[in-house]
Amino acid sequence: MGKSFVDEFNVKEENINIGDVSDYDSFKDKKLLDELREKIIQNLIDKNTNNQIELSSLAKKEVESVLEEYDLSVIERSYVNNLIDNEINGYGPITELLEDPSITEIMVNGTNDIYIELDGKIIKDDSVSFINQDHIIRTIQRLIQPIGRTIDTSNPMVDARLLDGSRLNAIIPPLSLKGAVLTIRKFKKELIDVEDFLRNGTMTPYMARFIEACVKSKMNIIVCGGTGSGKTTLLNIMSSFIGNSERIITIEDAAELKLEQEHVISLETRSANYEGSGEVNIRALVINSLRMRPDRIIVGEVRGKEAFDMLQAMNTGHEGSMTTLHANSPIDALNRLETMVLMAGMEIPIKAIREYIENAIDIVINISRLSDGKRKITSICEVDGFSSDEIKLNEIFSFNQTGIASDGEVIGEFNFTKSSNKTYQILKSRGIDSLKDIFE
Repeated sequence: MGKSFVDEFNVKEENINIGDVSDYDSFKDKKLLDELREKIIQNLIDKNTNNQIELSSLAKKEVESVLEEYDLSVIERSYVNNLIDNEINGYGPITELLEDPSITEIMVNGTNDIYIELDGKIIKDDSVSFINQDHIIRTIQRLIQPIGRTIDTSNPMVDARLLDGSRLNAIIPPLSLKGAVLTIRKFKKELIDVEDFLRNGTMTPYMARFIEACVKSKMNIIVCGGTGSGKTTLLNIMSSFIGNSERIITIEDAAELKLEQEHVISLETRSANYEGSGEVNIRALVINSLRMRPDRIIVGEVRGKEAFDMLQAMNTGHEGSMTTLHANSPIDALNRLETMVLMAGMEIPIKAIREYIENAIDIVINISRLSDGKRKITSICEVDGFSSDEIKLNEIFSFNQTGIASDGEVIGEFNFTKSSNKTYQILKSRGIDSLKDIFE
């Protein structure tokens, strides 16, 4: 960002902090301030200039012209100029939401319909608003312009990773009947580690030790769960257990995994260009990764035909591979895998597909976001052969909800069964002998 517009505009006095002017309710005439804001911002939208110097100069003239007509206090003038500064050097009304580290997701559904995720809960933020649909689209354009993307009626949808690592999805008419819709999943600068999961009660020490042993022994693992349940975060934690000497290839739509090992190759998909060509999808990257001599392949999320190639990699010597998929339980995850393999166009009987999955997958972990916003690993299962032509899952760890407290917090308990003879024997055969106190 360039020099602050507020710094150039002489409306401040000593001991006045621009950050203090956010107390909107204390202003004597809120309607007047809204009118000023709308008039100035609409003029900026109408001028449609992207040059930073020209925009700053234009905004200064507009503000001077408008404020001359009104008798405002210094703090009210500062408030208006702070909003305009966000339009020029920031990202409009959501600038402060983007800067707030406690907010993990921002959802703009309309001009006065903005939601945020805070501490795992989605709440409406009535303190933020846009003046019209053009204002929302202008903000989207400012967000994606630095990464060389654009959005308009001929290209009305964009899914991209911003420069700070945050993930943006935007869709506008004619695809969106509600108007412009913007969703931003913010990038966490400080990575969550296994200690955070233990401290937050997401899993138990036994579960952490078991997962670590499975990763180190090169078992193939699937993490499943719903949207925002923490699948990618858990995958990142699991990846931290991989040895530093291994060659790891990560494949994602938008790079979110942050591995700290020395030998990591990160691959990211590419969308089609304006002419509809040049797309490189997950499947193409998975196929290509097999030629790159990987020790581990980590796919951020499988959604379609690439599931077959991922399973093929797991079945042909690339042990220790990991991925995530959307599903509400381990058995749902395996059923989805069946469907995705069929999407690949392979004329394979269902029984053969199930055998393929059973041979490829060792462990399925389910993580959920509960009604109180907290995340829990609700199930860890081993794939244990067949029963009546169905893949058999043996649950080793689970979380069972028993009630809800008066404050809305979910009450429950973690459970553990020692019946995991298959996985434990595999772990011991691969030199992992650290779980005796758990299973023996």
